Amino acid sequence: MALHASPPPTSRFLFGAGLGMGLAMLGMVGRKLMVQAPTMLAGDWNRALEAEHEATLSLFDRLARTQDDATARRALLLMQLKHALGKHAIEEENAVYPAMRQHGMKEEADALNADHGYVKQYLYELSDLVGDNAAFQTKLAAFRADIEQHMRQEEDELFPRLKRALDEAATSDLTRRMNQEGLKLA
Repeated sequence: MALHASPPPTSRFLFGAGLGMGLAMLGMVGRKLMVQAPTMLAGDWNRALEAEHEATLSLFDRLARTQDDATARRALLLMQLKHALGKHAIEEENAVYPAMRQHGMKEEADALNADHGYVKQYLYELSDLVGDNAAFQTKLAAFRADIEQHMRQEEDELFPRLKRALDEAATSDLTRRMNQEGLKLA
């Protein structure tokens, strides 16, 4: 009859710690894929960015509907808006705008990139106004108008020009690159 010795406590601890770390990594990857999935499923890069634009405008609308005393809800929605815009900016700045520059649209890409600096300024200012509903709503309305103008320029003029300049392989490559960038912040 053979006796089976149980592993020493240190081995069990290390196994448990390794298993926990592995599960945490799987959870992180799963969360990133869930956040990026709507973009990835939207199709080519331009359709995906348009879907993100719509989702962003929806967040603006939800923020605009917050009540005077809903500072916690407003802060949460503002955090979601910051995350959505941050991820979106990384996708555009690191994939789409370089493609625009490569296809003779350098000035347009640089102007869009400069707009992103103003987005950061608006977000900074809104963070300080969460508790002041009137000032918050005024700043939010101005921000939404500016961001919507930026989106319309991209969707109606610039992205169609870039799309026409790309063949099928370049479109596929840009879509892949954009999704890789989105996963970094997802």
